[in-house]
Amino acid sequence: MERQTVSTSSASCSPSAASSSSSSSCGGRKRPDILNMIRSAACLNSSSTDTGKGRSKQSSTKVTHGFHLVEGKSGHDMEDYHVAEYKCDKNHELGLFAIFDGHLGDRVPSYLRANLFSNILKEPLFWTDPQEAIKNAYGSTNKYILENAKQLGPGGSTAVTAIVVDGKDMWIANVGDSRAVLCERGAANQITVDHEPHISNERQRIEQQGGFVTTFPGDVPRVNGQLAVARAFGDHSLKTHLSSEPDIRHVPINSSIEFVILASDGLWKGDSSVFSSSVMFTNQFLNLHLFAELIQVMKNQEAVDLVKSTKDPQAAAKRLTTEALARKSKDDISCIVIRFRC
Repeated sequence: MERQTVSTSSASCSPSAASSSSSSSCGGRKRPDILNMIRSAACLNSSSTDTGKGRSKQSSTKVTHGFHLVEGKSGHDMEDYHVAEYKCDKNHELGLFAIFDGHLGDRVPSYLRANLFSNILKEPLFWTDPQEAIKNAYGSTNKYILENAKQLGPGGSTAVTAIVVDGKDMWIANVGDSRAVLCERGAANQITVDHEPHISNERQRIEQQGGFVTTFPGDVPRVNGQLAVARAFGDHSLKTHLSSEPDIRHVPINSSIEFVILASDGLWKGDSSVFSSSVMFTNQFLNLHLFAELIQVMKNQEAVDLVKSTKDPQAAAKRLTTEALARKSKDDISCIVIRFRC
């Protein structure tokens, strides 16, 4: 995810809680050190290349997963983070999977990795109304991020999350353009929405809140000439115009569901942009200088076809990222493949 910077104003943050593997919380009288909380969360570090796999241990339906992350060639440090783990809660096994694609730094996606699932599972409605619980947790987490911009910086992050309950039900949510693609009887089915600024309902919401969407030749549509997604966590300078409300889908895992791919936009659409940009607002005139080469990296069905022939999910995730690099994707690329019954 790339954001074109017009100005840097302080960002803010959302409520939050302990990481899924540590017990620190934000609720006492003394405000915790957010950055130390992030750094100390077990196994929550990012790297230029990260790969691994795992499997469920208790679910009646076998669930296996593999992930692979590679740093892009956009001239900044790795800003993608992931979650791929299983935990027991109320005698249920939960598979927790996520891709967080950051921009303008890695503090927001790092914070999300440490805290978003913890916040979701602490919602009182989680076991009775998972959709409402996920929506509430996304909102409260973003509120905390925005309120703590001084520690977490001006950046933001997209997100796609999947919660698999006992290998039988899956709840997928996303903000931004990190994507989930399901393979059902061999066919690709994108079950998330790419929240791009030019989509009519997104553009209408942005404009009603006083923002605008730029659509310059050679560049993607952007909120206020800056951000290429209409929904995200963080981005304090654009908080009035952005939404953190996720689109949420419930997917019963029946015999026709083979696997699901979660991936950042670096897998799907490459933006090998070389920006030399200045945005100046004077007497309602906009001057913008930029050069951008925009490419589509991989179609949904192409990704599904690559995974179908590779049963090991870690090898499948690596195959996807390798193919995206071969197709000249310049962004960070993060991918999780979750297989059922194999």
